[in-house]
Amino acid sequence: MNEHDELLGEVNEFIRKNNIQRHPLSRRQLLSGASKLALTLASISAFDALDLSRASAEGLRAYRQGKIKLPEMTSIPNNLKGSGQVILSSWGGDLAAMQQVAYVEPFQKLSGIKVIVSGDQPDSAKIKSQVDTGNYTYDVCEIDQFTVLNLNKKASKSYFEPIDYSLFDVAHIAAANRHKYAVDMLPYSWINAYRTDVFKVAHPRGWVQWWDTKRFPGKRTLPGGTNGVTPFLEGAIMATGVPMTKVYPINIDAAYNSLAKIRPSVVKWWDSGQTPAQLLSSKEAVLANSWSGRIAATKSRGVPVDIDWYQGMLATDAWAILRGAPNRTNAQKFTAFMTLPISQARQAMLINYGYVNSRATEYIPKARLDVLPTAPKQLVQQFHFDSAWWADNFDEVIKRWATWVLGS
Repeated sequence: MNEHDELLGEVNEFIRKNNIQRHPLSRRQLLSGASKLALTLASISAFDALDLSRASAEGLRAYRQGKIKLPEMTSIPNNLKGSGQVILSSWGGDLAAMQQVAYVEPFQKLSGIKVIVSGDQPDSAKIKSQVDTGNYTYDVCEIDQFTVLNLNKKASKSYFEPIDYSLFDVAHIAAANRHKYAVDMLPYSWINAYRTDVFKVAHPRGWVQWWDTKRFPGKRTLPGGTNGVTPFLEGAIMATGVPMTKVYPINIDAAYNSLAKIRPSVVKWWDSGQTPAQLLSSKEAVLANSWSGRIAATKSRGVPVDIDWYQGMLATDAWAILRGAPNRTNAQKFTAFMTLPISQARQAMLINYGYVNSRATEYIPKARLDVLPTAPKQLVQQFHFDSAWWADNFDEVIKRWATWVLGS
């Protein structure tokens, strides 16, 4: 049995003992519902679950072995207490195991509200059906802002409850993370990953240099436009000299022209989270645009890779409460609890992704902060993924990708 199998075996045992439902899909519905094509793509493969599996497996094993100590919460505001239950829909598996430890168990203990983890995934079609029919299987779900925007824009009503921010620690949650119908909760980054044994003296800093194949030769890998992944138009447009503060609205023509310039050095347009890590590990690629958590896990195994956060793209999952859900009041309380500083710190200690509450830094050791996408020194180097822009332009981008990638 190799190390990864051992880690996953321990997580599986934790899941079994805690009766957590597993689901084979990824933790977020990237771009589901944007169009008929996007609906086809909504059945995303397990690529992101693979990314999360190692990150959460390592954190959970370290916690269970006593190697890390999570910050404890001994009390909560009275307005987050109550009775009854709330039903949570997440992405199952190892992510659910992390969430069970990070905030489900402490919330139940401190609030008096029982949390039930639904076996149903937070699928956009199921969300629509529940609200339309009034037959609910969960109250609050983990999705992304993109899904919220797309469901709401195609109807005369919102499919989600407005978030009651009077319950939240808004003083420490940035306005960019607070949306009307969802609140961000699990930030992750698309970053520049590189082989340290290849770039011993200097590595590319920013996408202008990343695109410079003469100064920094070697094979690259970039995300493509299939399997729910979006082509990295943001990096392509920054490679033309556009600053990260001016990325949106993206000039799609200019971005595709920029992709054409780097195309001869791209060994693969990836559509699953493990692919760039695998290509870097095998040295088939020496540079990659990848998810930060996957590269952090790869580095922890001794592979000579590292992350450059400069001009990274910060994206995030969000909590959203279904409109008219029977336990919507408790769902508001649970959502507020999950974004408290200690809750967010516990999450970040168990998985290689970030936090939205800035006070979480007070409870996370510096060594851990240094690898997270939301650490202050990482955060200032990045820009935010614009869900609204992609909601409006996904159809055009993907339609063009289908012909461009074939060389038409």
